Amino acid sequence: MNTRVKICGITRVQDGLDAVRFGAHAIGLVFYAPSPRAVTPDQARAIVDALPPFVTAVGLFVNADAEAVRATLATVPLQLLQFHGDETPEYCAALGVPYLKAIRVRPGVDLLQYAQQFHGARGLLLDAYVQGVRGGTGATFDWTLIPNSLPLPVVLSGGLDADNVGAAVRAVRPWAVDVSSGVESAKGIKDAAKIEAFMNGVRNAGV
Repeated sequence: MNTRVKICGITRVQDGLDAVRFGAHAIGLVFYAPSPRAVTPDQARAIVDALPPFVTAVGLFVNADAEAVRATLATVPLQLLQFHGDETPEYCAALGVPYLKAIRVRPGVDLLQYAQQFHGARGLLLDAYVQGVRGGTGATFDWTLIPNSLPLPVVLSGGLDADNVGAAVRAVRPWAVDVSSGVESAKGIKDAAKIEAFMNGVRNAGV
């Protein structure tokens, strides 16, 4: 199967359209105010409304109040939620929308235990651990820490760019890869040429 691609941290309609134009399967919208890539529900709605069919709109949240997530869903037709905080499986399931659980990987983190705990997730998004930062760090992690026997699909994130994504896909063979800072000219501003190069890197990985 071809590796899927999500371009995360979209803040502008044109960036979302560029992502899709070069073959991205999903775009990510950040609803976490401390992030430089945060968008309001109204901004996100404009981006999602511009997308063609068969592109998944993903909403990223960090320890958000459930009512705040529901209020966002009332404005933005998100098809998948992505939780980057300390959310429980019960919290994630109660929102009634398919979800990914993000795990910041470092030595000692038991990914098999997380997969069992969040068995209702559509997949695990594996990101780099950076103290005090919930994502978009531009840092990679040791891919050998990922067990081969994970029972959930893996979405690989953390410091990916056009130069290393091919090696990442060949090493991990994830269901999908997720990129944000690796295709930017500035935080929250995507670069069409970098998106194109990243997509070519995934395609040329041969997996």
